[in-house]
Amino acid sequence: MKGEGKYLVILGAGESGVGTAILGKKQGWKVFVSDYGQIASEYKDELNQYEIAWEEGKHSLDLVQDADIVVKSPGIPDKVAVVKQFLNRNIPVISEIEFAGYYNTAKTVCITGSNGKTTTTMLTYHTFQKAGLNVGLAGNVGKSFAKQVAEENFDWYILELSSFQLDGMFDFKADIAILLNITPDHLDRYEYDMQNYVNSKFRIIQNQGQNDFFIYNADDEVITSNLEKIKTEVNSLPFSLRKIIENGGYANEKQLTLTINKDPFIMSIHDLALKGKHNVQNSLASGIASRLVEIRKEVVRDSFTDFQNVEHRLEFVAKVHGISFINDSKATNVNSTWFALESMDAPTVWIVGGVDKGNDYSELLDLVKDKVKAIICLGTDNQKIKDTFNGVVETIVEAGSAMEAVSYGYRLAKKDETVLLSPACASFDLFENYEDRGNQFKSAVRAL
Repeated sequence: MKGEGKYLVILGAGESGVGTAILGKKQGWKVFVSDYGQIASEYKDELNQYEIAWEEGKHSLDLVQDADIVVKSPGIPDKVAVVKQFLNRNIPVISEIEFAGYYNTAKTVCITGSNGKTTTTMLTYHTFQKAGLNVGLAGNVGKSFAKQVAEENFDWYILELSSFQLDGMFDFKADIAILLNITPDHLDRYEYDMQNYVNSKFRIIQNQGQNDFFIYNADDEVITSNLEKIKTEVNSLPFSLRKIIENGGYANEKQLTLTINKDPFIMSIHDLALKGKHNVQNSLASGIASRLVEIRKEVVRDSFTDFQNVEHRLEFVAKVHGISFINDSKATNVNSTWFALESMDAPTVWIVGGVDKGNDYSELLDLVKDKVKAIICLGTDNQKIKDTFNGVVETIVEAGSAMEAVSYGYRLAKKDETVLLSPACASFDLFENYEDRGNQFKSAVRAL
């Protein structure tokens, strides 16, 4: 897409917005960046360095008159007044990924799902790197995709894509698409209609054809039932924990098997660095992608054995007087927390709570009965959690800070037990974001 003489307006001056601005400038667009909040000094410096015009603390209405195309931060909903004005004038509003895709010449592995995206993305990136491929990491993790397209020369990108990013993608095509699972999340952004959210996730395969690949979870009924309604020429490669898959991947209690072009690769479940059933699924998806691009079996095996998981995702923090403290602050929905509780193998004191996104905690009842000895509510409104688990767990207490939650955990847990922060909620009532929540938790543990 030629940018000369055209006006690119960017809403949001974070990592993705500033990266888009740099790519736009390089491609000859007239660029203006607008942020309703305050722009971080590092990003102001970058914009000034590239002589890109910007504003903060407002969205000037005259932006709407002149824009040829708008790139908005994934965090800005379509319902915001300035976005509505662009849409009403039929001015395209797209995501950074879509814009970068206009100029990207590298191949892409695109990963989405309600849970496990970051882990699968990082594992795939780790494996591609270990294989010596010239690979970049972007999307919801790493550096801005647009900025890398502007300044790097990779052969591959591993992209973690949220539903919000997918919503702003129209012409973009993934060479390899991965859909891990679909469970209710962010329904407040989808008119509380699950099908809208499902449709958003399935945008991962839009524009794919007979030379492309779609890796998906065959055990997820939402995925399989919706896939039946879609006509696509893409090469489908399922993975499963329940049945043998002849072309794709599957695992049982003992081993994981990946079969591409009738060539099987087998490794013991016990050799995987990532533990828990959900991580076996993540490993299957990542492994299929790696074998598709003919990464050698021994490289896949080594990568799966020595991989270290991302921060704030079932991250072991410390053992204090025999009590293990685990930081799973990135679990911002019920399904993520289900996976965390499912992987606990000792009596657990569970720290839960925050901004509820329409959570149904009843899905956790069986696991909580089985695994949880006490609950610590960490949020400003904990009534729904207390109502659900009253009578199921004997001890339920409330904490107003990470420090207070950790000190309760230390008192309630005994030697050889676990204190798990897995909130099932967003963090914005008491913390800046899930990273801040996780970091405060870790600091409090280390202060014990």
